[in-house]
Amino acid sequence: MPGIDETIAFRPVRIAVLTVSDTRTFEDDTSGATLVELAASAGHEIVDRKLVRDDRSEIRAALEGWLARRDVEVVLTTGGTGVTGRDVTPEAVLDVADKQLPGFGEMFRWVSMQNIGTATIQSRALGVTARGKYIFALPGSTGACRDAWTEILVHQLDIRTRPCNFAELLPRLDEI
Repeated sequence: MPGIDETIAFRPVRIAVLTVSDTRTFEDDTSGATLVELAASAGHEIVDRKLVRDDRSEIRAALEGWLARRDVEVVLTTGGTGVTGRDVTPEAVLDVADKQLPGFGEMFRWVSMQNIGTATIQSRALGVTARGKYIFALPGSTGACRDAWTEILVHQLDIRTRPCNFAELLPRLDEI
């Protein structure tokens, strides 16, 4: 049956959070703060947090830095997933990706549809694997970050979730 298998011990996942914005600062970045708060309250470890401009090379550099670190297992980005000219987070994520996880974006838009209706079609939220880690690119709104965490990521990053989850696959992401 789907749900939490209490016979398995919880294992915290080590998470880095990246906010992509030309206008936000750490003081008013409610989306990044929400992701940090939700992940930490679920028992995960926040190992780093950064804020970069809507610039493909800056986003890619931040991702590359975390992909090279042994203490980062998951990267959550917020912002830059829309359709305007400045929205380049998906492109930067795909620059470093090994495999795409199309189901993540599909599920996110399905969840989001419940709250914002057809406006969810403008989101290019996505999930990928890259060098043995996960990257999930989320929209910049606090509500979207909360929806992605509470409806998808809290479950998929919990190794106890059955019948399967992203967390249990972490050791095998870079196997040949």
